[in-house]
Amino acid sequence: MRLRGKISISCAGALLLWAAIPVSAQMSADSIAIDSVAPAVAPKRGLIKRVIDYFNESNKPKAYKGFDFSIVGGPHYSSDTKLGIGVVAAGFYRNDIADSLTMLSNVSIYGDVSTVGFYKVGVTGNHIFRADRNRIEYELSFYSFPRHFWGVGYEAGNDIDHYSKFNERFVEAKAKYLHSLAPHFFVGPGTQYHYAAASKLRKPEFWDGLALHSSTYTVGLSVEYDSRDNLTAPEKGIMVLAEQRFSPKFLGNRQAFSSTELTASAYKGIWRGGVLATHLHGLWNFGRVPWPLMATFGGSNTMRGYYEGRFRDKCEMDLTVELRQHVWRRNGIVLWAGVGSVFPKMSRLRIDHLLPNGGIGYRWEFKKRTNVRLDFGIGRSETSFIFSINEAF
Repeated sequence: MRLRGKISISCAGALLLWAAIPVSAQMSADSIAIDSVAPAVAPKRGLIKRVIDYFNESNKPKAYKGFDFSIVGGPHYSSDTKLGIGVVAAGFYRNDIADSLTMLSNVSIYGDVSTVGFYKVGVTGNHIFRADRNRIEYELSFYSFPRHFWGVGYEAGNDIDHYSKFNERFVEAKAKYLHSLAPHFFVGPGTQYHYAAASKLRKPEFWDGLALHSSTYTVGLSVEYDSRDNLTAPEKGIMVLAEQRFSPKFLGNRQAFSSTELTASAYKGIWRGGVLATHLHGLWNFGRVPWPLMATFGGSNTMRGYYEGRFRDKCEMDLTVELRQHVWRRNGIVLWAGVGSVFPKMSRLRIDHLLPNGGIGYRWEFKKRTNVRLDFGIGRSETSFIFSINEAF
C-alpha cells in the first residue's frame, strides 16, 4: 500500500459484491426511446443483473459521453492497513470533444477506511489540453494512520523488529503546469504543500530530536519528455522526468532544503499481449529535510512488498523491471523484479545495502486501459498484498 497517491480498492470478485450503479455526466440524445402511440417499456433488471451488465460495459469506450464516469469499491486487505473498505470514482474526458487524437484526461476521487484506524480521502488527476500542448497534474489527499517508525538510515530499517508505533496525520496538496516546447517535450513550474504530525509515540527516542510536526511549502521546475501512448496503462513509449524543488525559509518553512528527483520509464511490446516495462527512480534531498519528506520506498508503487517508511534517509534509488501479460479477455498477470536502497548522500551508497524486491500480480480491466490490480510483493524479511488501481508506473 502506498500512502501518498495510493487508491485502494478491491479485486474483481469483491467488486461484484457491492458495485454502484454507473454514473454519467452526460446522457446520449437517443438514450430514451419515445413512442407517441405506445411507449415501450424496458424489461426490469434485477440488482445482480444490473451489476453484471455494469461491469461488462465498464471498459467499453463511450464516445457519446462528454465525461465517462464510473464508481467501484469493495473490501480489501494489505499488510499495512489490514482489512478495509475502499471506493474510487474514476472519470475520463476530453478538453475538446472534437479532438479525438489527444489522449484522454483523467480524474479519480477516492476514499478508504480500515480496521486498524487508517482512513484516507483524496482526488488526483491529469488535465490534457487540446493537441497535448499543455498539461495540469494535481493531487489533494489526507490520511490518518497508526504507523511504525524505524528511524533514519539503512541500518535502522534493516532490523525489522526494532521500531516505534505512532499515529501520523498527513496532508498533501500539489499541482504542476507543463507546457509543450516540442512534440513530447514539456517544461513547467509546480508547487506543493505538506503537513505532517506524529503523535502517541511509543518510543520517542527513535526520532532523535527531529521535529514531530512540519508544514512545508515548496516550489519547483519540471522538465519532462513523455511519448507514452497512455498515462494509466502504457504499452509503448518512454517517460523521462527531472524535477528540482526548493523549500526556502522565506516561504514560511522552519528549515530550508531542496530536492532533486529523476524518473525514467520505458515500455515496449515484446510479443502478442506482452509488455516489458522498466522504471528507474532517484530522489536526493539537500539540507535539513523533515523526516516525513525524507526519501523512502515501499507501498503500492515503488519496491512493492516493503512497508512504506521502513527504510528512510535523505536519498533513495530504485530500479524495477516488470513483464505485463494480457491473458484472456479483461484478465492479465504481471511479474516484476527490482532493487533499491536509501543513503545519506551518493558517496555513501553501498552495494551490500541494495535491497531485493519481486512479486506477481493480477490485472482486471475495469475501464479501457485502466486496470484494477492485486499484487503480492516480496521484500527482505517481509511481504505485502496490495489492492490498487492503475499500474504501479
